[in-house]
Amino acid sequence: MAQRPVYPFCAIVGQQEMKLALILATISPDLSGVLIRGEKGTAKSTAVRGLAALLPEHQEVPGAYHLSPEKYPAHAAELGLPEPMPEPRTVQVPVVELPVGATEDRVTGTLDMETALREGRRRFEPGLLAAAHRAILYVDEVNLLDDHVVDLLLDSAAMGVNTVEREGVSITHPARFTLVGTMNPEEGELRPQLLDRFGLCVTVGGEDDPDKRIEVIRRRPAFEDDPAGFSRTWEQEGHTLSERIVRATELVKEVHIDDETLMTVARTCINAHVDGHRADIMMVRAARTLAAWNGRTDITADDLSQAARLVLPHRMRRRPLESVGGPGQA
Repeated sequence: MAQRPVYPFCAIVGQQEMKLALILATISPDLSGVLIRGEKGTAKSTAVRGLAALLPEHQEVPGAYHLSPEKYPAHAAELGLPEPMPEPRTVQVPVVELPVGATEDRVTGTLDMETALREGRRRFEPGLLAAAHRAILYVDEVNLLDDHVVDLLLDSAAMGVNTVEREGVSITHPARFTLVGTMNPEEGELRPQLLDRFGLCVTVGGEDDPDKRIEVIRRRPAFEDDPAGFSRTWEQEGHTLSERIVRATELVKEVHIDDETLMTVARTCINAHVDGHRADIMMVRAARTLAAWNGRTDITADDLSQAARLVLPHRMRRRPLESVGGPGQA
């Protein structure tokens, strides 16, 4: 049965900063994910699914770990995978959704200790982090998750691996994914320690421009009446965007980071009164990714300014009852 098209990413009206943050996170997974804050009905989930549909297909070996053919031999023995390697297949980048009630075992996977003790071999049941390797891991209402589970997600997003240890037995597998968390601040905030772990953060809201609101109203019923036909009208624009993402992904490692850039980042973060040094590192990575997104290998002042808006507001110290991105934090 043919899969129903998802709402095209390019057809989303406005929300430019959210769309840019999502694109940057897919170009550079080392940005440690995007947190999207905002009220309901502002296209947060739609944007995530629409972007995934634009990303280039890739080769993977069938199985629970979604390994590339190049990486399969390095992990096959530890993970107990079959030899010879099964025939690779071409797949679209999936969106793996993490439910609010997910437990630690469901997220990281579990080691079967009974088998280990009885038969002297490790038997591992992979979790959502294995399913999310080379995918987008989408966590709706991330602020309602258990703090320990959020910590696990952010650790894996930063390190690109998942390690499970039980009773002296451990197993490690690749878990490199693009983490996207969404939340409605009216339902509660994330602790500052967890906020700081998200590389980028944007706040979205409904459109104030009547013309744009009308366009939102027009496009949604048009999609629901004829999903395939509506998607075809945005196909060329989506193809152009997809090619630009591929070029930026290839270019990002070539972007030059000079001493003047580092000094600007350091001074900006000092003036913003952020804690620690994570903000500095993320700001450099974001600026480098923005340069690649714009087809350059040099970082400009505009790149740094735009990176600061995505990296700093959720890390700045706030007065009691003041929200993220409140007055004076933009």
